[in-house]
Order: sequence, then C-alpha cells, then structure tokens
Amino acid sequence: MKPRILCIVGPTASGKSGLALALAKRLDGEIVSCDSMQVYRGMDIGTAKATAAEQAEIPHHLLNLIEPNVPFSAADFASAAEIAVRKITARGKLPVFCGGTGLYLDSLLRPTAYAAPPPDPALRASLAAKLEEVGAQVMHDALAALDPAAAASIHPNNTKRVLRALEICISSGRTKSELDAESVEGDCRYDACVLGLRWPRELLNARIDVRVDAMLDEGLLDETARLLAAGFLAPGTTAGQAIGYKELVPYLRGEEPLSQSVERLKISTHRYAKRQMTWFGAKDYVRWIDCADRNFEEIVNIAADLFIRG
Repeated sequence: MKPRILCIVGPTASGKSGLALALAKRLDGEIVSCDSMQVYRGMDIGTAKATAAEQAEIPHHLLNLIEPNVPFSAADFASAAEIAVRKITARGKLPVFCGGTGLYLDSLLRPTAYAAPPPDPALRASLAAKLEEVGAQVMHDALAALDPAAAASIHPNNTKRVLRALEICISSGRTKSELDAESVEGDCRYDACVLGLRWPRELLNARIDVRVDAMLDEGLLDETARLLAAGFLAPGTTAGQAIGYKELVPYLRGEEPLSQSVERLKISTHRYAKRQMTWFGAKDYVRWIDCADRNFEEIVNIAADLFIRG
C-alpha cells in the first residue's frame, strides 16, 4: 500500500502552518516543510519558520538543513522528503506536508520520466557573468526570445531559474517548455490528500500586510542585516531572491527610507501570493477550503473530515 500523506498548501499568510500544526495534533502526525527557503539556516522570521515552541510541540522536518549559500533543488527536496516520510511512517505517524512552494510539491507527487540536461558549470558561469554585466531584465528578455512559455512562468527577478532555463536551451538545443511538455508523469508513490486554503484577494492581502508588520516587530530587519553582512543576500544567490529580505536591503544600505522598503515588501508578497494561487489553482489534485467567514476551528474540522473521508 502507498503511504498516506496529508499536504496543506496555498498562498503565503493563508494560515497553512497553524492548520498543519492543529491537524498534526489531531491526526497523530509530524510536519514536513514544503518551503524552498525554510531549508536554510538563519532565515527564520522572513520565511515564517515554525517557532522553537511549535517545533517542541510537534516534530518538524526539512528545516535548517543547509547554509543559505548552498544550492537546493526540487529534486533535492523530493529525495529528502522521501526519507522523512519513511521515518515518520515507520513510527506509525502521519506525514503532514505544509508549504507554498508548488514546484517542490509537484516534484514529490508528480515525478517525471525525463531528466533535465545536467548542469554545465562553464556555461553557467558564463551566464552568471553576463547577468552581472547586463542585469536580470535583459537575461529574462533573452529567455523570452528562446523560450517564451518558460519566460512567462518565471519572474525576471528569479535569476536562478532564468539562468537554468537558458542553460537548458543552450546546452541541449531544446527549450525547457518542450521538455516539460514531453515529460510523462510517473505514478505517484503516495496516497496524498492535498488541501488548499483559499481567501478572497483583498482579505489575503490584508493578512499579508499584518504579517509583514508582525515580522518587523519580531526582528526581521536584524535578521536581514545579519544575512547581508554574511554575504548570503548577494545578487543571483538563492537567498538573495527570497521575498522578505531583498526588499529591505536598500534601506539597510541607506538608499531609501524604511517605509518605502516595507511598502515594496508588502506589494512583492501580494504578487507572490497571486502567483502561488495561479500555480495551485491549475492543479487538479488540490481540494480547496474557502476560509472567508469561517473561524479557525471550523477550518480545522473541515480539513480533518476531508482527510478522514479520503
């Protein structure tokens, strides 16, 4: 039999972490982070990582695995998650995945039959140098000329993915979009119940703004300053692209007032949440829970019932 897993997904600030914690308590589970930034040490407040108290209540997995300057891919996540599932189920517990990184969840639930071309270190270095020379928008424009579909799905500031898509085009002579279209989804190795949290956009944006303010009160500026001083927020790095940090760097460098940086952070997070909803909204495996006009206890009860009924 396939291992049963529960996945809580949706946009940032939708209440995923609180729901996952409540369900893990009710269903005798352990939580597995499905967030591309929570794997990094020292990136705690800005990634809304589970607190020490929450981690003491319920075991959490795939947090604080590596330093922020170490690359970590969706394939790395799938391998680490598979190990976590085996350990959790061996203890007779339920794996409860929680996070908003759709590509990571897909790598777990929808394995593909093809392997992307292997990295070309020399080509990658050349593309990185070009990025430094001409900037992110020019590189994104170059990708749009070669692979319009891939460019449409990748934000210009996500330079890591832009460069990888360019690398695939140049090294293989084929586009990333072509390879994606030809890929054949393998059989999912899990019996997965995927529940998504959905809010009207104006309510979600208000929740995001409240959370940004709370993060600042908790010390987000100091956390960002430490990462910046350590060199972890350099342009082109994975951590340097993380929403919640890069928007505050201009203030820390004395280039603009704090109010301007905070406003940009809120707007960037609104846009990120919209992209998350677009991603998950296209997935037929997500079962949605509308959260407006429902209190937390009602949402927990609905989610538990959906999982139990299968």
